[in-house]
Amino acid sequence: MHRLSSRRRRVTRPVWRKGTPIRLVAATRRSPLALAQTTAIAAHLAAHGHQVDLLEITTTGDRWSATPDRPAADRGMFVKELEEALRDGRADFAVHSAKDLPVDLPEGLAIAAVPPREDARDVLVGVTGGLAALAPGARVGTSSPRRQAQLAVLRPDVSVTQLRGNVDTRLAKRDRGEVDALMLAAAGLIRLGIQRPDILVLSPQICVPAPGQGLLAIEARQNDAVTRDALAVLDDPDAHFSLEVERAILRGMGGGCFSPLGALCVPSELGVFVSAFTATDATGAAARSITVSRRDRDVTQIVEAALAGLHGDGQ
Repeated sequence: MHRLSSRRRRVTRPVWRKGTPIRLVAATRRSPLALAQTTAIAAHLAAHGHQVDLLEITTTGDRWSATPDRPAADRGMFVKELEEALRDGRADFAVHSAKDLPVDLPEGLAIAAVPPREDARDVLVGVTGGLAALAPGARVGTSSPRRQAQLAVLRPDVSVTQLRGNVDTRLAKRDRGEVDALMLAAAGLIRLGIQRPDILVLSPQICVPAPGQGLLAIEARQNDAVTRDALAVLDDPDAHFSLEVERAILRGMGGGCFSPLGALCVPSELGVFVSAFTATDATGAAARSITVSRRDRDVTQIVEAALAGLHGDGQ
């Protein structure tokens, strides 16, 4: 696996036959988590005979988040430059944390594969006795309106400290005492191999995850049959279905990343279970939590039922 310059250079490959190992270029952010995720995908493809080179890119979202006192970055700011690399041919596919993807992809691009889901849950770092162990007035670090809203509902007596940066940066701030606890995604800690005794996993019944949390979305050009055939080995049908449902709920609720919205779809042999949360703002005003269960996998019916519950239809 090689790392390439991010300068514009269209990738060409020889004539291809279906099933033949090929050389691929993966666009990735430079953060430790993004590199860990993309490296894992590259290793999986290498096990099937493909060679994968990494094209590391600093995104607008990375630069924005590195500046103190700015509001949280918009969802699309972390993927824009990666998608540009796909469209101009410098890369064949991009590996995204699925929750970073806007609901509408640029014309000509598509989600080609969704690997098996990692732990979708949120965690609280810094306490071991649960949310009840947080002292009144405790400072909890997060910049997520969704986490803030659910925390406000569960523990209105604690305070939120806006905290951004990569996982290591936020953990370091917790260890320096800048906050008493952090709210993070379990998947990020797992993928980075971080283990601590003060990590408490929060049940989705307590804190509903963001749409796509714990999932990776592998994006490629829609008309690139060669790359999409190679990526197909990564796809997990249950994970792909879950992402489709969760993104449809996100779209139905307006599609933004600044509104508090959680959605988690869990398919099984017995059916599909969806939990979702919404509120007017990060204060938790007009908070509403709903669940939907069905025996079939009719995406339209599942999403319509979830949206009706979130909008309070019939109440």
